[in-house]
Amino acid sequence: MFDRLRRVGSDSTDQQRLKRLLEDCHRLLGEAGESISQSLAERSLAGYQGLSAERQLAFFQALASDFNPDGQRVREAAARYADSGRAADLVALVSVAEPPRQELFRRLNRVPHGCAVLVALREKLLTHLKRHPELQAVDADLHHLLSSWFNPGFLRLEQLSWDSPAGLLEQIIAHEAVHEIDGWADLRCRLQPDRRLFAYFHPALPREPLIFVEVAFSSEMPSAIGPLLERKRPILEDMRAFKVATFYSISNCQPGLKGVHLGNFLIKRVAELLQRDIPSLKIFCTLSPVPSLMGWLTSQDAAPNMDWSAKQRERYEERRVLVKAAVVEAQSSTARLMSIAEDAVWSEHLESLCSAYLSSTAMAEERQTDPVARFHLNNGARLERVNPRANLSPKGLRQSLGLMVNYLYDLEEVETNHERFVRGEATSSRPVLKKALR
Repeated sequence: MFDRLRRVGSDSTDQQRLKRLLEDCHRLLGEAGESISQSLAERSLAGYQGLSAERQLAFFQALASDFNPDGQRVREAAARYADSGRAADLVALVSVAEPPRQELFRRLNRVPHGCAVLVALREKLLTHLKRHPELQAVDADLHHLLSSWFNPGFLRLEQLSWDSPAGLLEQIIAHEAVHEIDGWADLRCRLQPDRRLFAYFHPALPREPLIFVEVAFSSEMPSAIGPLLERKRPILEDMRAFKVATFYSISNCQPGLKGVHLGNFLIKRVAELLQRDIPSLKIFCTLSPVPSLMGWLTSQDAAPNMDWSAKQRERYEERRVLVKAAVVEAQSSTARLMSIAEDAVWSEHLESLCSAYLSSTAMAEERQTDPVARFHLNNGARLERVNPRANLSPKGLRQSLGLMVNYLYDLEEVETNHERFVRGEATSSRPVLKKALR
């Protein structure tokens, strides 16, 4: 009985907190005084952070319903601009069409820790979008503002080393999303003289990396991830031996910044920096996973949009049906997936299918493409090589039957390649296209 009474009391308190928070938010939008606005913003942020998960959702729903633009005023302003075409009427239309919650977020961002709270708020908001699509407008407003606030021009690029603060290195270990870092010894291996690690930072979150990239130096383009991650590998210390810089992992650290494009700018800036500091480097590439390949192999029915002859399309269909049957039968067993990945004939089939799948990325709908391929190809890279048996870890087998891909960043061609991608054409090397069409 007493537990139930406590729960009722807690729910009542939480509801009162939500009510006060919404009142403060409305007041914050109406205040002109800087000192009063600052105080209200701080109280609003604290009020939000003090809400339970249930009340936070209610707060998001209130943002979606109570902080919209006035429809009648928008219609009237739109009609005036449509009639006059005047710049002043356009400015008035933009002003009344902007949702008041955008100004609310701006005022909350004026508090020193406001930006960090808003990034965390969006992280929570994203978890509700699937079940509550009415929150999409709130997310769109936050995404719009965060994209401006985290413009790469405001970011600081920093190289991290074994001498960087321990708390910062702990975050790198925690946020590595591509190839798990197995403790401090593994991290130290990735910070040896033939390795680099760069991260972006924002003034509002000075000791929290936003995104980081790991780079390996070698004498030739790598075709497998194992040698890059091997702790007992020979360490190259003579910088004159560095010919190739491979971006082998890129990880986002702030889920609240999902969709805010940082990675493409990071790769280009790091490549330019390395080219300046290590003149012997001639090739900048990736060794990338194909995380959607297994799903595509087991479910895709339509052939990629390739310039095939009737005979080539027939061979593709035969190969796809054969591989799909084998993969569906084996996908519950890591050992059986391994046997397919290591078999020379199956590897040839897989390489051909993967080459066709990735080469058609620019012409397919986004949901039907590999996200890593879309990122790099849209970023101006070239699909250079498909590597069978490149990652035979359980994760690599489940994702792509061990295949990995090299995307080549030719710094003189990235803009041209990006424009081609936007027009619906992915840039692939001749060997890749040959394998896709055979």
